[in-house]
Amino acid sequence: MTATAAAPSLVQSVDWLAIAPPTLTAAVAVAVLVADLFVPAARRQLLGWTSVAGLAASLLLLLPLRAGDRSTFCLTADTQVRACSYTADRFTLVIQFLVLAGALVTALLSLADTRDRLPAGEYWFLLLSSAAGAALLPASRDLATLVVALEVASLPAFALVGLRRGDRMSSESALKFFLSSVTATAVTLLGVSFVYAATGTLHLTEVAQRLGDVPGQLQTLAQAGVVLTLVGFAFKTAAVPFHFWVPDTYVGAPLPVAAYLSVVGKAVGFTGLILVTVVAFPSYADVWGPALAVLAALTMTGGNVAALRQVSTRAWSAVRLLAWSSVAQAGYLLVPIAAAAYSSDDQIGATVAYALMYAVVNLGAFAVVAVVARTHPEVRISDFRGLYATSPAAALALGFFLLNLAGLPPGIIGLFAKVTVFSAAVDAGLGWLAVIMGVNVVIALYYYLRWTALLFRAPRTASEGEPRAVRAGVPAPITLAVALTAVAGVVLSGYPQFALRFAANSLF
Repeated sequence: MTATAAAPSLVQSVDWLAIAPPTLTAAVAVAVLVADLFVPAARRQLLGWTSVAGLAASLLLLLPLRAGDRSTFCLTADTQVRACSYTADRFTLVIQFLVLAGALVTALLSLADTRDRLPAGEYWFLLLSSAAGAALLPASRDLATLVVALEVASLPAFALVGLRRGDRMSSESALKFFLSSVTATAVTLLGVSFVYAATGTLHLTEVAQRLGDVPGQLQTLAQAGVVLTLVGFAFKTAAVPFHFWVPDTYVGAPLPVAAYLSVVGKAVGFTGLILVTVVAFPSYADVWGPALAVLAALTMTGGNVAALRQVSTRAWSAVRLLAWSSVAQAGYLLVPIAAAAYSSDDQIGATVAYALMYAVVNLGAFAVVAVVARTHPEVRISDFRGLYATSPAAALALGFFLLNLAGLPPGIIGLFAKVTVFSAAVDAGLGWLAVIMGVNVVIALYYYLRWTALLFRAPRTASEGEPRAVRAGVPAPITLAVALTAVAGVVLSGYPQFALRFAANSLF
């Protein structure tokens, strides 16, 4: 009897260490949700500290992966290129660090609110679930996993925004966020389906290889798929003109959730955009390069002009200014991605370096706003007048964060990050975009410095109808969040190469 060749095994081994960070985060989310059924109301804070511990443990699990060369869920059949669904490379680890660290700071800011304002069990489950999806996304190397991770990160965020029960503004913000995100998801899925129809594969490396050889009758379908996919991710990154949901969503959300969306939510969008452009669609660089350059110019200009128009005495003006500032910062983050179409993938490192800086200082700014919100619930910019007189540490921290966002000393990391992004545009031959960026940096100086100067003015007296100060009663976790972000900002300002070295070499 002739022996027949054994069929190739379809059973794949799983690299559990590679997938450990998002897996542990998801496991803790489920554990917290189940524990909420049994933990008495008086001890619900244990759920919060368990979530903090889970996020810290997930961060520690990144250490064994420092080599950045692990992949799992790979195709078993012979292919011309290695095609895996999950890859833990340098890019993945840096973004996972940013996402999990951002979620950890958000958790610290949330501990006080979950004690008396928000339902603890639901809140922690939603936050950890969203963080797990956000940590999965940078490792995704096929379009199906990418879309699933994007939705796992986004769907819990809708509920987080509207979790303040009975609050009309919170409900309206959640609805706007939901409708815009659902639209973005629908557009993205349509684009992905067109790309799959044209190439016959979902793996990013194989898509990149086959897009260059699409038959003539499928060229229009492939081009439409690329454009629609880019438009979908432009919604997620809050690029102009797809940014309309940002200010109202930030204002209606609990402050820690607004901080989370401004950093982790933005990281999710930009990570997906980098993966589909640089990894999956390099043959269409002549399409997405100019498009992203124009979006970058529109986004930074629209965000800065809107931030400039904020009235300091208007309710929630501090949160609105940070919201519009985040839109402007998204424009800066788009510049190196656009530049990658004209030069090399090395430019992507500038976006990652800038994102690390932005995450630290923006979370720190929201943390100080959370401190002031304890005594000024409507957090107007005018409420920060004279903060130095009564809370010097908070005022100095916020001043440092705002100067970093403006790119001025002593916030050296903010200056270096902007120079890196500016250099990426110049090196790619995008001189016109570099000029627009320079003009926008000058525009942004006005509203950042105006807020900073207000911190050190003489406080208004009680007779003028203004409470004097932020005094005692700031919860320890919020203080810890301010301290951690301030220390991180100082360390990065003293050693900017820690973040900026990612701009030197390709991450892929």
